Amino acid sequence: MHIPDGFVSVPVAGVTSLASVAALSVAVVRSQTAFGVRRAPILGLTTAFIFAAQMINFPVAGGTSGHLLGGALAAIILGSPWAGMLCIATVLIIQAVLFADGGITALGANILNMGVIGVWVAWVLTQTLQRLLGGAKSRLPLAAGIAAGVSVVVAAIACAIELALSGTAPVNIVLPTMTGVHILIGIGEGLITGGVLTYLAIARPDLLPGEEQKFQGWLVPVVSIILVAGVLSLFASGWPDGLERVAENLGFIDLAEQVRVAVPTPLADYEIQGLEQIGTSIAGLLGSAVCFAVAFGIAKVVKPKNA
Repeated sequence: MHIPDGFVSVPVAGVTSLASVAALSVAVVRSQTAFGVRRAPILGLTTAFIFAAQMINFPVAGGTSGHLLGGALAAIILGSPWAGMLCIATVLIIQAVLFADGGITALGANILNMGVIGVWVAWVLTQTLQRLLGGAKSRLPLAAGIAAGVSVVVAAIACAIELALSGTAPVNIVLPTMTGVHILIGIGEGLITGGVLTYLAIARPDLLPGEEQKFQGWLVPVVSIILVAGVLSLFASGWPDGLERVAENLGFIDLAEQVRVAVPTPLADYEIQGLEQIGTSIAGLLGSAVCFAVAFGIAKVVKPKNA
């Protein structure tokens, strides 16, 4: 769902950018009390993992693929939608700047859709479902999985509205088309989110909020990130993702080539020229490392004043 340059108009790009900057500014302030410095490594690891996981497109149907958005996973692992916003925004900014994944001019829209709307829908719905299911921790993966799937659809609806307001496609066509394909992608999102949380609850409860255990070490999460970014990314589906497929079907895919604001980078499209598959692995590992470093630094900056 990474909107490229050219898909949204200047007014829509401007308004969504202002909204995203305002939301992230509030998130930085609120994270000073909502997210303690003790969990700084977890913010870094979560951000790196979501970056790595987003490299893996999974096939859904009709020659279309999807990938994890991660809003639900970030908010729940970090125990705060504010920290979740910072996590997803960090991933999106690094993807756009270093990997040409998502347009620079559309960065505000992408952050708004995936890093604000996606995170908050997932967080609020997870809390609501948890209460309806009795509040047991064992029900968290189920509640979060459902919420994650719904959050993808809501983010897709927001994206469709932005495309319609930009005059890119008629709302009566782009809205149901985006919604339909992202329902399928949302199912994958829900399964991945529920699976990861189930594993963490059993094997690494120290990585989840509300636990008294001290951080139990770097080995397992770091190895997991390396495997996802460096190995599993090589098996990603080559089919276009949901937004790309919709753009092809509705005939506005060429807008991405007509308007391109590129930052010179040797890592565009998660490749390194001349290195073929090993280049993808290196790009994934470098991106994960940068995401960890930036997110860890953010956690230090927004730590509580009395920490």
